[in-house]
Amino acid sequence: MPDLPRYKAHRTTTPPPIDGTLTHPAWAEAAWTSDFVDIRGDQPAPPYRTRAKLLYDDEYLYLGAELEEPHVWSTMTERNTFLYEENNFELFLDPDGDRQNYYEFEINPLGTIWELTLPKPYADGGVAVDPTNLPGLRTAIHVDGTLNDPSDDDAGWSVEAAFPWAELGRHAKGSMPPAPGDEWRMNLMRVEWSHDVVEGAYRKGEQQDFWVWAPQYAVDMHRPEHWGVLEF
Repeated sequence: MPDLPRYKAHRTTTPPPIDGTLTHPAWAEAAWTSDFVDIRGDQPAPPYRTRAKLLYDDEYLYLGAELEEPHVWSTMTERNTFLYEENNFELFLDPDGDRQNYYEFEINPLGTIWELTLPKPYADGGVAVDPTNLPGLRTAIHVDGTLNDPSDDDAGWSVEAAFPWAELGRHAKGSMPPAPGDEWRMNLMRVEWSHDVVEGAYRKGEQQDFWVWAPQYAVDMHRPEHWGVLEF
């Protein structure tokens, strides 16, 4: 199996405001992840770029992501529903790397979120604890273009989120925030659907693609042994 991708989160003393833009100077201190690839691994590169950054301080783990997208659309507004049925962005965290009790976060271009926990992967008989909302979670979306307007081309959309250590701690056995040198397992995913334009509005198509930071070598995100390494 190829080496797992690694990402070292930058510790910041100037936490960014969560406004969806990634323009605060704190983000300039953090490196980008490698560009996302097809979930199956050895496939052509996705047509649209996706990448992310992570920061942390004593209170939060911060996530920022940029999704290139010429057609930003979304219809799902109900919290804690199956957001992967449309375009979305997802984060998976397994703090102790044991493939158990891991956290999943999803968000769409409307800012609708879904959070859940898996006691173990579905293939091992896991049943999701759904929802598993973090009360102190902060999120924001920015659309570089016009949402749900097929008459023009958009540049894309971006995500910012702040996950409170005090609440992520339920998934971890170590100290919160993590100590320098601690390593968690993490993956990031973008779900991208084809679409049609019918009577001036977007309509979801039949093709669903999954683009990820760490390839899974199968169309199954719930294989934590293939997730990448998040180092603090």
